[in-house]
Amino acid sequence: MKAMITVALTAAFMILLNLGEVNAVEGKTGVIVVDIQGDFTTWKNGSLAVNGTDEAFIKKVEEATRKLKQAGYIIFGTQDWHPANHVSFYTNHPGKKPFEAIKIDGRTQILWPPHCVQGTENARVLIDNNLFLAIVKKGQDPRYDSYSGFQDDGGAKTEMDEILKRNGIKRVIVYGIATDYCVKATAIDAAEAGYQVVVVESLCRGVAPDTSKAAIAEMKAKGIKIVKTLEDVL
Repeated sequence: MKAMITVALTAAFMILLNLGEVNAVEGKTGVIVVDIQGDFTTWKNGSLAVNGTDEAFIKKVEEATRKLKQAGYIIFGTQDWHPANHVSFYTNHPGKKPFEAIKIDGRTQILWPPHCVQGTENARVLIDNNLFLAIVKKGQDPRYDSYSGFQDDGGAKTEMDEILKRNGIKRVIVYGIATDYCVKATAIDAAEAGYQVVVVESLCRGVAPDTSKAAIAEMKAKGIKIVKTLEDVL
């Protein structure tokens, strides 16, 4: 009888330990899904579409995000949300062309086609918005670009860090569009804010192979863990 009681207590203790591990995951690990918006996808014929962002890719991201949510992870998103007079739009610089780089107040600004304009269809986040606890808008100040979900190029902070801390997040899993711009900037700023960061490479798409490869190397140098697939996280 004593042995049976010991076995039962041990089993109960292990269940409590496992519940504790689940709660630790829920309380300490978050997911940041970066800029899954129409204007960045070939699926929606976006004005700034990144190669490989067809419907299959978007569905893959949604499925992965749903799986993470079901596993107890807290899901956050970022969303470019630019005013029509945004500094990054080449159309707001007479005589300039898309993808030119100019100097503004001593900083380099790449000029992009107008994209993710506030209130337009292709600014919408394409995966099920009910998966997210919060979607953080960025790039709302017409004077500054904002690749990172944490701050714009002028240093103004978004509410991302505050929201993560409010939810007890210590570690973040990051993926989305684009590897060499907004994913990289968001991941690096997360690391510099003190979070442990994991980037899932297969759930990202980059603007160009060379800059994406350089972005992966830069993130690794910052102590960010790069994994190939979601299974490497789970």
